[in-house]
Amino acid sequence: MCGIAGFSWLDDDLIKQMTRTLAHRGPDQYGVYTDESISLGHRRLSILDLSEHGRQPMSNQDGSIWVVYNGEIYNFQELRQILERKGYTFRSRTDTEVILYAYAEYGSACVEKFNGMFALAIWNKTKRELILARDRLGIKPLYYYLNNGQLIFASEIKAILQASQVAREINPQALYHYVGYEFVPAPDTIFRHIHKLPPGHYLQYREGRVELTQYWDLKFETETQPTAYYEEKMRYLLEDSVRQRLISDVPLGVFLSGGLDSSTVVAMMDRCGVEPIQTFALGYDDPSFSELDYAEFMARELKTQHQVLMVDPITPELLETAVWHLDEPMTDLSTIPFYLICKKAREQVTVCLSGEGGDEVLVGYDRFKASKAHSYYAVIPKSIRRQLVAPLINALPDQPQKKGAINMLKRFIQGGLLSEEGQHMRWQYFGMPEHDQDLFSPDILGEISRNPFAPIREQVAGCNSNQRLDREIYVDLKFMMPDSPLMKVDKMSMAHGLEVRVPFLDHRFVEFCATIPSELKLRGFTTKAIFRSAMKDILPDKIRHRGKQGYSLPIKNWLRQELRDYMIELLTSSSLMKEAFNINYIEQLIQEHLDYRANHNHILWALINLALWHRLFV
Repeated sequence: MCGIAGFSWLDDDLIKQMTRTLAHRGPDQYGVYTDESISLGHRRLSILDLSEHGRQPMSNQDGSIWVVYNGEIYNFQELRQILERKGYTFRSRTDTEVILYAYAEYGSACVEKFNGMFALAIWNKTKRELILARDRLGIKPLYYYLNNGQLIFASEIKAILQASQVAREINPQALYHYVGYEFVPAPDTIFRHIHKLPPGHYLQYREGRVELTQYWDLKFETETQPTAYYEEKMRYLLEDSVRQRLISDVPLGVFLSGGLDSSTVVAMMDRCGVEPIQTFALGYDDPSFSELDYAEFMARELKTQHQVLMVDPITPELLETAVWHLDEPMTDLSTIPFYLICKKAREQVTVCLSGEGGDEVLVGYDRFKASKAHSYYAVIPKSIRRQLVAPLINALPDQPQKKGAINMLKRFIQGGLLSEEGQHMRWQYFGMPEHDQDLFSPDILGEISRNPFAPIREQVAGCNSNQRLDREIYVDLKFMMPDSPLMKVDKMSMAHGLEVRVPFLDHRFVEFCATIPSELKLRGFTTKAIFRSAMKDILPDKIRHRGKQGYSLPIKNWLRQELRDYMIELLTSSSLMKEAFNINYIEQLIQEHLDYRANHNHILWALINLALWHRLFV
């Protein structure tokens, strides 16, 4: 894994400065290339071919094509054989060189031939053309800035900010969506003039102009096959995906939460003959937030070399470090736990496999169940739901455990009150549209469109299926996943120079799962139904029949105890809170949370991260 950066003019000092900013992503090697029209920089984390032959920026033999690249192309050996038969001669064992000659042979369409995770930039010196590309599902990030014909790009926003012409202005619309979704939906970022290159797209820059092209999209084409066919092919594709992601010249491990997805990855590694398997797990003192017993059970079953990290209440210093690495506020409650487990894993290995993507592809989140349950609940007249049921349920006191019947019921009712345009993401939306007028300042309200689900409406318009569950899977994969869980995984792992590979997001596996009928994925209210049955002879029943848990933090309790004073001081002293929000309303939310009258941990944690981000970057 690596960090890349560049821009469309010559400036040796700036490209070196940008590249130094990405040193944590690639501690092994450093390189730059410049000519009169381009500056390219690279930080390398050596995974394949640890010699100097893998150094980037890398060029073809006559120096007419240059590449900087972050990621892994898992089918590079197959592509290399094809290119060798076409007459190309290779000087290294890297997948980087395969990208070079694939571009020379196929042009920008080369990205369609790559199976992997990648963010790359290719400079064609002859055409004076720059190509930026990102993998199909957005596993690796890539940002860009375009103004007055000048283009700047990088793996992380903080590198782009090294350019003096990039103003650190907040994007008000992005700020509004962040408070609701707890991340900034693409293609926006929290900065007004910096954008995310969408997954499955490439960008062509020439003579001061850019053109975006979508080269991949998920299509739902349901087949009619016996259940056994889906189960067998699912096992085959997933095992093959894991096997491909074992290619490495450095030590390799796997994250094991004890959930269905991570346990499957470990089991597939065992089937691939990996010995010994190094597994890493997290635990908490609060058992309602911890999966440690399941992780240790699975580790014993497969006789792995298992290491456990017990998570204490977070410190302000740790929170600030995580926010700095994220570049923009993103409040997934598993971010800091993932940062800590990556730090521990990096002491032993350079590459880790992880189970991200399984819940999106195979329907694992509770929000899928909530959406289905609401279709029955909606039979009750709307007036009764809003005026009688909702006030009654919302009056129940918050419970300290992570889920529990009362907490889940309250969340179900709250999500159901939101517009149906939000689809199943209503239960993942933590803004309060009816309180926007109280929360945001008049200046912010005057600049934004207060349509919380506009990004979802725009995204779902690209789905080729009219079935409810297909459209929800599409939104999860295209909208939520790249900018929240995958962004977290990339930034928190690369903070320690650790490469994380995600077998469930092999595009072949994702495309196959899109052919499976909806009723096999969500059978009644059983999530991942077909996947659970497919793993019958691979995983113990104790793991196969588990519900969704996931890495998290008991933030709502810590905000009432260990982090109480820190939260109050940070939010009431933040200049951004006073300029963009109503500080009196924020103080009201704090008091209601402290008094257990409501659970405002999501909005308060979002504001804490936002205030810290503002202090660090603006």
